[in-house]
Amino acid sequence: MKKVTLGHSNLNVSPICLGTMTFGEQVNQADAHQILAHSLARGVDFMDTAEMYAVPPSAATYNATETIIGNYFAANPSARAQWTVATKVAGPARGMPWIRGGKAELTAQDIITACEGSLKRLQTDVIDLYQIHWPTRATVMFGGVYFTPNDDAHVVDVMHEQLDALGQLVKAGKVKAIGVSNETPFGVHEFMRLAQQHDLPKLSTVQNPYSLINRTAENGLDETMHHLGVSLLAYSPLAFGLLTGKYDASGLQGAGAPEQARLTKYQSMRNQRWGRPEALESAKLYNQLARDHGLTPTQFALAFCYQKWQVASTIIGVTSVAQLDECIDAYDVKLSDEVLKQIDALRWTHRDYAQ
Repeated sequence: MKKVTLGHSNLNVSPICLGTMTFGEQVNQADAHQILAHSLARGVDFMDTAEMYAVPPSAATYNATETIIGNYFAANPSARAQWTVATKVAGPARGMPWIRGGKAELTAQDIITACEGSLKRLQTDVIDLYQIHWPTRATVMFGGVYFTPNDDAHVVDVMHEQLDALGQLVKAGKVKAIGVSNETPFGVHEFMRLAQQHDLPKLSTVQNPYSLINRTAENGLDETMHHLGVSLLAYSPLAFGLLTGKYDASGLQGAGAPEQARLTKYQSMRNQRWGRPEALESAKLYNQLARDHGLTPTQFALAFCYQKWQVASTIIGVTSVAQLDECIDAYDVKLSDEVLKQIDALRWTHRDYAQ
């Protein structure tokens, strides 16, 4: 795999990124360490985590993923230099009292304190890519569709404060590059404008959902990223398993549904965007198109993300070495122009159900 450079940074990473939010919930520490070692052996040397993980979020698993990764580095001292590590500070913690007491804000001090905590848990001196997990302001994210104007006159001031905190961390050598997640074109533009105006670090990345059933990044965000030099990290390329085909026959809870799969096992996951009936029905159409072309749904969905110009690195979340190999092997699958046209034709009628 040819390395890619992330945005305005000096970070050169694999075009596949190992997502780790299953570590500490669906994956125990021993298996997580095996996945990390195998990933590196296969050439995937870029990982993404977050202070909030594992997922689904809970007080019991808060910080667990970073702790597992830190223990891996402690047990394998040479490994840290081989990995590019990305992590995230949680956004406003409404409904999650175990994160900053459930505060509805994300202040400069919150960011700095969170970063210090991540450094300690990861057992490292520097975070390669540090990201804001979701915006403070009211905007369209996590399955929302419509933006509702509000009277928040301090949106830009808050963003400036957050960017200044990230700049302090970069200046102190604790963070190499910065990014955002679950962001909009406005958010990216405003952060970049503030960086230019106040001589602060520019965003290098945006981590947003992107898959066959969610191409909202192509509704204007891709233009923003292209002109501003920001790289897309695509998360949920398999739409929480909908695009693997494992739910096609059973549905999310019917007879034969995979018992240990996230959308079967966790009610909170089914209540979100990926659990919408429309999302599954849309996924079934793409899964059948994959089979029509002699591919597994997983190969098809990942190959789509791997070869799209909009995507710098695709984040894959796995629970076993076998799943990891399947996802990495799909990098060699190339979809023809004709197949891509068929994908576009499906999107024309079924749009983006799991935003």
